[in-house]
Amino acid sequence: MNLHSFLHPNITEVAIAAGVALVVIVLLASWLTRRRPRKLNSEYYKKKWQEAQSLCSHESTWPLAVINADKLLDDVLKKCKFKGKTMGERLGAAQHVIKNNDTVWFGHKLSKKLVHENMKKLKKKDVLEALLCFREALKDLGALK
Repeated sequence: MNLHSFLHPNITEVAIAAGVALVVIVLLASWLTRRRPRKLNSEYYKKKWQEAQSLCSHESTWPLAVINADKLLDDVLKKCKFKGKTMGERLGAAQHVIKNNDTVWFGHKLSKKLVHENMKKLKKKDVLEALLCFREALKDLGALK
């Protein structure tokens, strides 16, 4: 390549360079929008969280409170576009965002036991711990203020 062709590129070279630049821009924009979480409707999640909390007033509805809180967190993980086929995989993907990831796993495992093992008897301490960790995770993800 001589100085003249560098200073005066032909139309083919310009078209190729423009095409490459366009592909790079499209790929970069796609990557940025895919990784950026959507704006969450905090009022919606506040209402759903209050519904889950209201189930704590009676021992008979404690299991439902834990299960609903777990489902709410999974919904937020999906809205934030964390990858995974299961909630466990999405929790793993979100571990860098959720401050107390280990305690969230306690709540998630408790919810799974309630659903799959038909566990009936719960300790109040376990229910409160699970709900506390779910609430903190929802805050970390921006669903609750």
